[in-house]
Amino acid sequence: MKTPILDIRNLSVEFPSESGLVQAVQNVSFSLLPGETVSVVGESGSGKSVTSLAAMGLLPKSARVSGEIWYQNPDGRQVDLLKLSPDDRRRYRGGKLSMIFQEPMSSLNPVLTCGDQVIEAILLHREMSREQAAQEALSLFQEVKLPTPKEMLDRYPHQLSGGQIQRVMIAMALSGNPAVLIADEPTTALDVTIQATILQLLKEIRDRRDMAILFITHDMGVVAEIADRVVVMFRGKAVETARAYELFSAPKHPYTKGLLSCRPRPDRTLKRLPTVSDFMQINTNSAGEQEIIAKPLEVQDDARWEEISSNERYQRFEELTHQQPLLAVRNLIKSFPVRTGLFGRKSEFRAVDDVSFDIFPGETLGLVGESGCGKSTLSRALLRLIEPTSGQIFFDGKEVLGLNASQLRHLRREMQIVFQNPYSSMDPRQTIGSALIEPMQIHNIGASNQERHRRAVGLLDRVGLPASAMNRRPHEFSGGQRQRISIARTLVLQPRFIICDESVSALDVSVQAQVLNLLKDLQHEFGLTYMFISHDLSVVKFVSDRIMVMNKGKIEEIGQSDVIYSNPTRDYTKQLIRAIPKTQLDDIRDRQVHRLSVVE
Repeated sequence: MKTPILDIRNLSVEFPSESGLVQAVQNVSFSLLPGETVSVVGESGSGKSVTSLAAMGLLPKSARVSGEIWYQNPDGRQVDLLKLSPDDRRRYRGGKLSMIFQEPMSSLNPVLTCGDQVIEAILLHREMSREQAAQEALSLFQEVKLPTPKEMLDRYPHQLSGGQIQRVMIAMALSGNPAVLIADEPTTALDVTIQATILQLLKEIRDRRDMAILFITHDMGVVAEIADRVVVMFRGKAVETARAYELFSAPKHPYTKGLLSCRPRPDRTLKRLPTVSDFMQINTNSAGEQEIIAKPLEVQDDARWEEISSNERYQRFEELTHQQPLLAVRNLIKSFPVRTGLFGRKSEFRAVDDVSFDIFPGETLGLVGESGCGKSTLSRALLRLIEPTSGQIFFDGKEVLGLNASQLRHLRREMQIVFQNPYSSMDPRQTIGSALIEPMQIHNIGASNQERHRRAVGLLDRVGLPASAMNRRPHEFSGGQRQRISIARTLVLQPRFIICDESVSALDVSVQAQVLNLLKDLQHEFGLTYMFISHDLSVVKFVSDRIMVMNKGKIEEIGQSDVIYSNPTRDYTKQLIRAIPKTQLDDIRDRQVHRLSVVE
């Protein structure tokens, strides 16, 4: 058995607050072997990132840290990183331990070229000339498989795609030749296909350098793809640690069972997704301490999670498609002017290229594709938030593109959108009550403010929030709660058609399950029609009746969700499906058997 290169023992982290000390991490212990990948998984606020920042020495000065973090040097000498002076700690950070952050765009300096930033990191940790550092940077860009690596050295971050920027960040993290790489949600903001290539790249680098990886994530699919061992964290505690196959085949803690069950599985179509609360409840004992109580197995196996039969799906499809379309799109084009070449020759870029489709009343049409394929541009063109270049859009038989401003305002009561980011789609200065009542005032819904207030409170209750939320502001709510508020704000206008534009992508898997179940419930209750946009095919398959696949502004194929998933006709769709992380036990077991011989 190898000696751990990183050994975290009884780590605790506290932060001062107005109400006293907040314990973010409580007595967490686990180790990391050379060449091993350990995933730390849990929801937002579980202490994952705080644990990784403590290992890197990047916590704010106000943090109170106790415990031990032992690192083994190449000569066999072990040091407790928490006892090092700031100068000594700085030498370990970047040189011995390095980190990739979640959002690559905010991690790079926009005014420096990518090459200069990597060269700077190399010179900081390794003794070599600038010319040697430039050659090493080129070698790193080649190792992370950046296209045209020489050209990439001279490019600025804004000139690269999200996946390319993350490769630059990996190259920068490798610049000090670290023995431990900490990856904090490095694929969360990426498309499923780019995510698959980044995960494969990290595995190749790990094996080639015999480097240990501490991989932070909330996505159990990613855990299944990359992890040798898994540490599950909940409210600052490590509630379960196991090898990946053991965790997926026989989870012991109810929280782990909930996390594994929450994510939609593409090989099954459930009527409802399980949530963490279906597996456990938290009680407060007489001493004021919180206890996790596992719910009985008969409750966990509730019939709510039964599958929808193929016959039921076919009958629903027949009923939906034998109606007149609620939304009909014909030959829609949206072009943007661009300048190319040395003299700035004008040309056009077609973000939406001759697109035609129908959406039927009560249906959910899933729209999938990679970033830049035209999904969001299409959604905004449908609502005339941007004006289409040409084509036709009919809503309930009426031509949308010919409407004047007054007619369009009336139509927007019927066509609404829920945006991806619940943090930036709300005014931080407005109370929730004001945000809900204001649209009703603009569209003359309700005879009085008292009636509007009652309606707003009723919708908050419907999305699972108390009436007291009316007097609070967005910053007082979690991301999942904000997205519920955004949905309530959409519903106050009594729309018939709602576009959900990546509206669950930024949410934890358990909160995502709650919001997806809520969207289905609201559709049944209010007769809503959805266009559900996402790059996650598993989520789209769960929520959608039909799936439309977009690529480079065009529709690749459209059909029933089960048919698209089980029998795709286009290579691009097959590529998307192949990129979904494999969580079947056979796949995990095969990877585990191979990895155990390598790691141990």
